[in-house]
Amino acid sequence: MATNQPNLIYVFADQLRYQSLGYAGDHRAKTPNIDKLAQSSMNLSQCVSGSPMCAPYRASLFTGKYSSSTGMVINELRMNPNHRGFGHVLHDSGYDTYYIGKWHLWANELGNHYDPKNSYTPPGEHRLGFDGYWATYGFHHTYWDQYYHENSPERIVIEGYEPNGQTDLAIEKLKLATQSDKPFTLFLSLGTPHDPWDADNVPTEYLDLFADVEFELPANYKPDNDPHADAWARLSEQQRSELTEWMRVYYAMTANLDWNIGRLVEAVEQLGLFDNSIFVFTSDHGEMFGAQGRRAKNIFYDEAVRVPFLIRWDGYIQPNSVSDAPINTPDIMPTLLSAMNLEIPDAVEGHDFSSTLTSHSDGEPEFAFMQGMGATAIFEDGHEWRALRNNQFTYAIYRDDKSEYLFDNLNDPLQTVNLAEDPDYENQIVNFREILQSRMDALNDMFEACTWYEQHWIEDRIIIRTATLNPIN
Repeated sequence: MATNQPNLIYVFADQLRYQSLGYAGDHRAKTPNIDKLAQSSMNLSQCVSGSPMCAPYRASLFTGKYSSSTGMVINELRMNPNHRGFGHVLHDSGYDTYYIGKWHLWANELGNHYDPKNSYTPPGEHRLGFDGYWATYGFHHTYWDQYYHENSPERIVIEGYEPNGQTDLAIEKLKLATQSDKPFTLFLSLGTPHDPWDADNVPTEYLDLFADVEFELPANYKPDNDPHADAWARLSEQQRSELTEWMRVYYAMTANLDWNIGRLVEAVEQLGLFDNSIFVFTSDHGEMFGAQGRRAKNIFYDEAVRVPFLIRWDGYIQPNSVSDAPINTPDIMPTLLSAMNLEIPDAVEGHDFSSTLTSHSDGEPEFAFMQGMGATAIFEDGHEWRALRNNQFTYAIYRDDKSEYLFDNLNDPLQTVNLAEDPDYENQIVNFREILQSRMDALNDMFEACTWYEQHWIEDRIIIRTATLNPIN
């Protein structure tokens, strides 16, 4: 490459939790390529998804802001484009941009995912500055013979298994990028291992890898549904009977994901791109599988919020190193932009952790601040929560009944003992309340009900306001 400006290759899976990877200690996982990547990377082992759902995560990733400022409080809303985001900075700094895979920030209809009016994001401001190569769809979660759009509603079909085809496309674009003297950024948003976890939704050869593996219900499984859970998080008796087989498919999908990560890393190596590229592998959120009486995401428990975050940057980041910095989704954009010596927009709310990547930093926030803004994809009150997390503690509170939770993550990693009413922790609870309120005050997060955003910020599932542009007193 003719430029010394580092490239960025950002790969993120969908619904892949940290705990289900080999390098994180899961003996059932078959992830040799991701485990090998961990050996050449820094493992940000306490990374969390600040709003653990698909669209809120992506809105935060690309703006460096919290959901209380983007307005992306549930899934299947259209993003307000009036933010200076990741793509804008990269484009204005002379980067070629490539975006491949799930976008999830355009559709404003609940359901009807395959209609181009929902799956196709037209060129312009709603691509949030990613004005280069574009091969995306809104979202879908069946993976055979699926499609993407470029610059028209025409469907371009990927024959075979979608993650394989998307990785092929990414490798093709990496080869193209090496022929330019401009730096580049490639975002690859892969759909697996998101449900449905049907046996026919993953190639047979990967499912066969787990034919003799015994899957059991989580040790913190609860037979009754969490009373705070929305319809997506509650489990029927039929679904409970299928949990272990769901896990089998989930791990098979993850094994296929691992194969594709291995192919992508090999291509980066063969093209000589590791000499001047930052490579990130992460995920948007996790999955509960019946733990704490829940399925899916959208909750402060570790199975949902704790995600892998591996970052490799040869010559700058110590390989096979681990950091317990409490990095959060809004922190990713400012951290990477700073590491690349690029502008951090003034309205960014996340913390710049770039010094953590290359040396110990004493200026890190003590906790990651997390938000549950409502139900998964409908405007429904009663599910809102706020939380703080670092490697030792998780503190959370619900809006509706003010119930509080405190877990010692070091001594109780499955978060089975709620210490919030333990008199020995009274002083710590008071401290957590103060820290939480301080974080909310700094963000003008008023802990509103989900329907408040529907009434004040959103019309026809289109976000028309933002905290920065249109503050509401």
